[in-house]
Amino acid sequence: MTGRLAGKRVLVTQANDYMGAATERVFTREGAQVQMDERDLTAPGACEALIEEGGTIDVLVANLASPNFSGTPVTELDDAAWATCFDMMVHPLHRLCRAVLPQMIERRSGKIVVYGSAVAMRGLKTVAAYSAARSAQVGYVQSVGVEVAPHNVQVNLIAQNYVENPVYYPPELREKESFKKSLARQVPLGRLATEDEDALFALFLASDESDFIVGQAIPFSGGWAQR
Repeated sequence: MTGRLAGKRVLVTQANDYMGAATERVFTREGAQVQMDERDLTAPGACEALIEEGGTIDVLVANLASPNFSGTPVTELDDAAWATCFDMMVHPLHRLCRAVLPQMIERRSGKIVVYGSAVAMRGLKTVAAYSAARSAQVGYVQSVGVEVAPHNVQVNLIAQNYVENPVYYPPELREKESFKKSLARQVPLGRLATEDEDALFALFLASDESDFIVGQAIPFSGGWAQR
């Protein structure tokens, strides 16, 4: 078997959503054995069970997202909506990492790639809960990344925005002139990224080519967010 992930065992969470399908397609093409999981990771013990059932995991792709995205002023943001973002994107990230890191540390080899959001790097109105949760992911990755780096385990996050996705950017929206004008105004590159472009970036972070990259939240947004 050949490829940049030849023989690597990869686990992808929330596999039916967002970047799941593109990740499987690109990683499989590069020789990985990809396990796609669709379970609800907010359930008690779900993250721990997933890792135990997964066996040896060389690469964990934390594909975590929340439907509570935007449109609520902070003065109207109730506790349930606030908690949902953390329950879906922050707490599972910690539980997954806590469960999978011991085996990676023991082998002195492993990668954790988090699909995050560039919203964590730029203030936007009416997305307080989502932004806070995405920012928490960034802080977590930065801390854990430097903690486990001495064990030759790399943890990094893709801070993405403006990536093709039928949930955030359905075809009917992308065809509107108003959206095209907004895209040209907001994104210096002037277009959406393809899902494969995003997955190829994740592939790089999952491969041995990225061994010197540690605890980073890297913008992938066509210039919309910069660090």
